Amino acid sequence: MRSVAVIGIGKTAFGAFPDRDLRSLAVEAIQHALSDANVKPGSVEAFYLGNFAGPSFVGQNHLAPYIGTAAGFESIPCTRFEDACASSGSAFFHAWQSVAAEIYDVVVVAGVEKMTSQSTPRVTEILAGAGDMSGEGRAGATFPALFAMIARRHMYQYGTTREQLAAVAVKNHANGAKNPLAHMRKVITLEQALAGKPIAEPLTVYDCSLISDGAAAVVIVPLEHAARYNSRFARVLTVAQTSDRVALDSKKDITLFPAVKAAGQKAYAMAGVGPHDIEVAELHDCFTIAEIVASEDLGFVVKGEGGKFAEAGCSAINGRLPINTSGGLKSKGHPVGATGVGQICDIVMQLRGDAGERQVARHRIGLTENLGGSGATCVVSILAAA
Repeated sequence: MRSVAVIGIGKTAFGAFPDRDLRSLAVEAIQHALSDANVKPGSVEAFYLGNFAGPSFVGQNHLAPYIGTAAGFESIPCTRFEDACASSGSAFFHAWQSVAAEIYDVVVVAGVEKMTSQSTPRVTEILAGAGDMSGEGRAGATFPALFAMIARRHMYQYGTTREQLAAVAVKNHANGAKNPLAHMRKVITLEQALAGKPIAEPLTVYDCSLISDGAAAVVIVPLEHAARYNSRFARVLTVAQTSDRVALDSKKDITLFPAVKAAGQKAYAMAGVGPHDIEVAELHDCFTIAEIVASEDLGFVVKGEGGKFAEAGCSAINGRLPINTSGGLKSKGHPVGATGVGQICDIVMQLRGDAGERQVARHRIGLTENLGGSGATCVVSILAAA
């Protein structure tokens, strides 16, 4: 297999855009990525799109050619991937494989979601479809309720506190306030986070990610060709995708995500690195407890110590391992289909040294973790500076 490089990145702002449609958001991100990569649309050989629920959110099916042709891709394969909130992470995984396997030389990967066209109750209902509708859905369990169960159990088993959950929110809001493309650029205090509107005990509104519109895109090529297009590329060391059971009640221990652990172990082995080599990470904080659990399952801390790690400031921009310097899903926003590729864009910015106020001191190797549902899909990507 060939080594692969990301030569171009592009994102829209994440937020609520009543005057924008799904296609225009995706095309904007793609155009930014192509411009950054110095690639013309006619040179693209395949287009991979991550989107969770366009048909439900905006009533549009057949999304890959719908978006691809609008971006100027003619007579090439355009394919949509759906893996819940890991949809564009999955698209990136398959695109990376296609370039590594010498099937294509120039591929665009994008992710997009337009969520704010529906009411909050309807959005919650659509998102619940990523769970087990035969059990969880019939019982009326939504994802805030499921992750509240995870949080409560983690508290019981490991002594994790509400203050430690809130510390994740405070840190990610502080980072997002410095991100010009973030949905909620708002600094919050620990007291505010703890006093937030209850959503599902012990989670408050500050523990839950945002309902967002937005898109992100990247251009990938073989590493040996990267310098022809852009000297400021990032190397893709590896991408690993794994799966687990969909229903929360079918898991042996809901305080860990086997798919995250397995994807991390596969990625470390393939890249020839370990958790100690990662210098910056974007983790899937759909809820604050998800960042804590992922930091444990990826081996950054021992099991049960994720809350203490966050509370001690170890995951802050100037900490031992900066996590979610973008603001994470909590502050940056979570247009679910765009999240995986958006994380790749954020890590590439760090590897290039382009993150401005959010730039970390050490930025040779970065990791992204994109989660689907309550842990049924996970994509872990490890990238390195050129």
